[in-house]
Amino acid sequence: MLSNVLSNGASLRPFAPELVLGIGVLVVLLVGLVGKGGSRGLLLGLTVAILAGAAVATAVTRDEATRALFGGLLARDGFGDYFKFLFVAAAALVALASVSTDEIGAGPSDDRAVAEYAALLLAAALGAALMASATDLLTAYLSLEFISILSYVLAAFSPQRPRSAEAGLKYAIYGGVATGAMLYGFSLLYGLAASTELNAVRVALTAAPPLVAGTALALCLAGFGFKLAIVPFHMWCPDVYQGAPTPVAAFFSVVPKAAGFALAYRFLLGGAAPLVPALGPATGWAAVLAALAAATMTLGNLAALGQRNLKRLLAYSSIAHAGTMTMALALGTESGARALMLYAGIYLFMNLAAFLAVVAFIHRGVGETVDDLAGLGRRAPLPALCLTLALFSLAGLPPFGGFVAKFAIISATIERGATGGGLYFGLAALAVLNTVVALYYYARVAKVMYFDLPREGAGPVRLAPIHVGLLGATTLAVIALGIYVPPLSSLVAASAGGWAGR
Repeated sequence: MLSNVLSNGASLRPFAPELVLGIGVLVVLLVGLVGKGGSRGLLLGLTVAILAGAAVATAVTRDEATRALFGGLLARDGFGDYFKFLFVAAAALVALASVSTDEIGAGPSDDRAVAEYAALLLAAALGAALMASATDLLTAYLSLEFISILSYVLAAFSPQRPRSAEAGLKYAIYGGVATGAMLYGFSLLYGLAASTELNAVRVALTAAPPLVAGTALALCLAGFGFKLAIVPFHMWCPDVYQGAPTPVAAFFSVVPKAAGFALAYRFLLGGAAPLVPALGPATGWAAVLAALAAATMTLGNLAALGQRNLKRLLAYSSIAHAGTMTMALALGTESGARALMLYAGIYLFMNLAAFLAVVAFIHRGVGETVDDLAGLGRRAPLPALCLTLALFSLAGLPPFGGFVAKFAIISATIERGATGGGLYFGLAALAVLNTVVALYYYARVAKVMYFDLPREGAGPVRLAPIHVGLLGATTLAVIALGIYVPPLSSLVAASAGGWAGR
């Protein structure tokens, strides 16, 4: 066996982050089983502590980077570690936001429901970590299906709300079809390569007849596209975000999406035999990815223009951002990979800031439509300001983190156009135009908060202290990343190298 391919026993130490999350699931369920009424804060606080422990384990065992675990089924490298930090940070923020919300469980003393919810969050973070580390068709499928099943349950976690059950059912139906198509594509890939290792699969694809390779890749893209919510696999996203508990929708908007992009990167670009550059920018798979990116950006932004429900608006917004991140996959370059990682890190804070504001407003009975926010600039000045800044960052305005994220991807696309032709210049121009469209519907929300009159009898809105703290922290992070991004960009540069394969 190669020196950098570890056996099962030797893989346990570098697998420590996942072990912490797995053991944490059992601990949270046990505490919920034996705990007494009113321990919601304890359970969710314990969840945050376990997630922090996973982050510490990731940092402590980083000396095991660039190793293949369990004989090559998973990678332990800087690329995967970066996404693991993002997953645990997002899950921790969502867990804290769930402490003061009426959408999880039947009441403050519903310990069983809260314990189940916390365990599902931890298990979903574990599935995302496995997705970001998968270097084999077997682990890619198992990890994607693992997080998908957990997501179906989380979407339907508010049984007292009919829309939650509907969201879970729709998510499961769409996911089942997409996963079945992807699994069929994986079977074709195994037939071509006689191996499940991703590097061997990519080598076999470059030598396969175009029709066979294209069919297999198209089927695989159904599974990836479903998780990324890119066109035409996006149809579940608005309904699920609207029906799911708002903290769960916030989780969906970041963690499964980032995990999907990490897995798609490893599948298409990672290792010693990257697929996209081998197929060529003009006539190969890169052109397909560019077309999907363009369609996803445009449809997401145009569909968001007419939305009055905040959660549906943010759902279409997340679809548009998925299109922007798909641009980075289409580049097939190292700069594109770094731009994708930087975008994912900044997107976590700005999108969660927007969703956390919606969580807080729903908890205080403000409502979840744009019209419900009328006059909020006077009724709740600080939360309204935080939401406005988060939305402007999502639009890509300076001096916020969203501008840095979009600039990184657009500049990498223009750089790629110098050697790849007009395809990439056109893609960059379309991204700029979509930014203008997005600014309209983001600014409309700010306009309602600051210029529309509140409803008669509407008084001041006082948010729960924990919601104020989380909203302030994420908004400050968005501002800080727009003003000074080197800490995050340095982490991206140090983490960009991935497992090269056997």
